[in-house]
Amino acid sequence: MDPVLLLKAAILGVVEGLTEFLPVSSTGHLILAAELLDFHDARGKLFEIVIQSGAILAVVWEFRAKIGAVLSNATSDPLARRLLLNVAIAFVPLAALGMAFGSALKASLFNAPTVAAAFIIGGLVILWAERRTHTVRVSSVDEMTPLDALKVGIAQAFALIPGTSRSGATIIGGMLFGLSRQVATEFTFYLAIPTLGIASLYSLYQERELLAPDDLGIWVVGMVAAFVSAFACVRWLIRYVATHTFVPFAWYRIAFGVLVLFTAWTGLIRWSA
Repeated sequence: MDPVLLLKAAILGVVEGLTEFLPVSSTGHLILAAELLDFHDARGKLFEIVIQSGAILAVVWEFRAKIGAVLSNATSDPLARRLLLNVAIAFVPLAALGMAFGSALKASLFNAPTVAAAFIIGGLVILWAERRTHTVRVSSVDEMTPLDALKVGIAQAFALIPGTSRSGATIIGGMLFGLSRQVATEFTFYLAIPTLGIASLYSLYQERELLAPDDLGIWVVGMVAAFVSAFACVRWLIRYVATHTFVPFAWYRIAFGVLVLFTAWTGLIRWSA
């Protein structure tokens, strides 16, 4: 296996793991990183799908006790059933819109200028949301209603636009709808499991002709890198949201988006679009 290709796989795995659960858009970062590493052909796109499983496993491992308790008590515990129902409801908007418009969005929006613009707009939205007075109505995941879950799901659907950030949309959206910062973050982690898992399986099925045993090495390296970095990020984010806002991420998004637009405008980096 080409060591340069393995290094690219490791770098992209780390990018996926560090950005999947932060409000900075993993898809946007992967689009840009893959272009810089010249790994954005059909094989590279399939690789990006595969390594998402590493980030999913990191969440499953971190919340294994809670997930195990919910699944084992689903038939007897109303709170467990409510959480499963809420996750299912929140998953529906993005799934439905993705099935209807996903291909068209990928064809027209997956490019550097769109990602950069979404970074900047998303950063401004976070700044606006953080400056609002938060009225916390839901202080525990167990207190969420199906309507709360549907609202968060609608917010998550904005992540179909590359550069928006799935986790950013659900966390900020949840806070605007009355969830505490901690509840919005925790529910985002649970929602990531079916969202990323089903989306990855569906995409793998669509691209099954590109699956090749020779790529197993880069898949393993990418998945391991994504798992380790995502696990560290999840642990850190849980502690961070207890005492901090998302304002630093907003300024990062704005600065990063401006930088991408500047490099495209000046020709310093020749982005593919």
